[in-house]
Amino acid sequence: PRRPKESTFSPSPSSIIMLSVMSKGKSRFFRPTRSAVSTAAAWLAVAPNKISSAAALSTISFPLRDPSLLPAVQSDAKTFNVLDPAATDENISDGTAVIAKVNIMGQTDAKQMIDRSAAALDSWRDGTTASFRSQVLTKWGNLMKDNVDDLATIMTMESGKPLAESKGEVVYGTSFLDYYAGEAIRPTSAGGGFIAPTPFATGTGAPRGKIIAVQEAVGVTAMVTPWNFPIAMITRKVGPALAAGCTAVVKPSELTPLTAIAMKVLADRAGVPEGVFELVTSSRESTAEVGEEFCTNPTIKKISFTGSTPVGKLLMKMSSDTVKRLSLELGGNAAFIVFDDADIDQAVNAAMASKFRNAGQTCVCADRFIIHRSVEEEFVSKLTRKVSEIQVGSGVEEGTTMGPMISKIAVSKVKEKVDKALDEGAELVIGGSPIPDLGPNFFQPTIVRNVRLDSMLWSTETFGPVVATTTFDTEKEAIELANDTTSGLASYFCSKDGERIFRVAGRLENGIIGINDGIISSASAPFGGVKESGLGREGSAAGIAEYLETKYMFLNL
Repeated sequence: PRRPKESTFSPSPSSIIMLSVMSKGKSRFFRPTRSAVSTAAAWLAVAPNKISSAAALSTISFPLRDPSLLPAVQSDAKTFNVLDPAATDENISDGTAVIAKVNIMGQTDAKQMIDRSAAALDSWRDGTTASFRSQVLTKWGNLMKDNVDDLATIMTMESGKPLAESKGEVVYGTSFLDYYAGEAIRPTSAGGGFIAPTPFATGTGAPRGKIIAVQEAVGVTAMVTPWNFPIAMITRKVGPALAAGCTAVVKPSELTPLTAIAMKVLADRAGVPEGVFELVTSSRESTAEVGEEFCTNPTIKKISFTGSTPVGKLLMKMSSDTVKRLSLELGGNAAFIVFDDADIDQAVNAAMASKFRNAGQTCVCADRFIIHRSVEEEFVSKLTRKVSEIQVGSGVEEGTTMGPMISKIAVSKVKEKVDKALDEGAELVIGGSPIPDLGPNFFQPTIVRNVRLDSMLWSTETFGPVVATTTFDTEKEAIELANDTTSGLASYFCSKDGERIFRVAGRLENGIIGINDGIISSASAPFGGVKESGLGREGSAAGIAEYLETKYMFLNL
């Protein structure tokens, strides 16, 4: 595979622990001299006796402009490895696929972070103004924007997505901090509410008393975020929580903890007080016990989770004894309908944007392409040409437009589903195979035509760079095909008929609908699903409402 071009900046040896080989050599990384490592360790040392959920790194294998974004781990701490998804088999064999080692935190650590968050609640909720919280969120967002290059590098190294996508996610992620900095001071936030006319009367018939409703922060919250959007999934949850006066304990994915650690460092620099935003970096093995602590600890009043539907259902069950509020953004299996009156070029562009971002590993990716029979040939032909132009490679390489999948297991699952669909009679148009020359986590952008409706490729979320198509003849048939799933997160359709647009949108059973476009997420829009795709909404004013309780007071003077 091609190697990344040499970095345009030159960090000193004292600024990093392990330098990336950008242009030559058998392995991706080399280790500097022992003196350089010692100097770097001094730069990243943790202050004595200071316990911090962000003090989680022992080594990093790539250069940063500001290496202090990833603090050093205590020398006696147990750690887990963070891997580069773009690593080759050789990198995996010689150990250079490991880009960092991160603190393993378990149930006891989670409880400590919850206790710390609870201790900070009163001063954050009751001892600050909405204007102050707004200013802190704005400063945090600005610091993230100032560090966009480092954040994007960290994200690409641990998630695999191309640098351009990572930089785009920094912009997208900080938009939630900007948005909720504004929401913090609006009447719909904590401290806001309304006064309603009283239905009660005095003996003389005059109004008796006042009905007063006040919004208050829920309290201590816990969040579990996925690996595919390491920044945005945190800011979309923590932003409204902090704006409302809640405190937050976040467990980032064990696959992408580094971005969260850097965000925590920047939050501290922005003035987020200790305990208001804490991290729990668990390994795969300790994740279950951390989740159990979140669900069963009575101090936690709300849980927000983005991930698979089975895990979301488990969290619902585990949280029932303490009757926690829940926001769940779960799996999808999005339909993409192309009607006969659609602008086909526009539909193809929308399909590319929806399907292949992050190698098809997003919850709102279009999976099931439902194409009107009269335009199917044109659509598939034009889409195939676009797909053939995708440049697959390491996310740090110039020109890469699609990176690796997150793991070898993910590749195996996609390959199995594609092979099974082909065995059932589907037609392979392009792709369909892993790319072992690049590494074990790479898979070709793929189009599979005439997929059976009972195929696993059609009936379950693929979470990979695979387009599965079928055809339809009537509008009613298309809607029935789109709704024939237990999920209801997102769907898409393309049409130029105004009446049809509103008619179809009203009949699709989804929380989010993209019409003639494949990019639909925004901080100002409510994001969430129906059916088994979740509960609650993130983004917009609806997002901050998830972190508020309404208290009713009747006042009679």
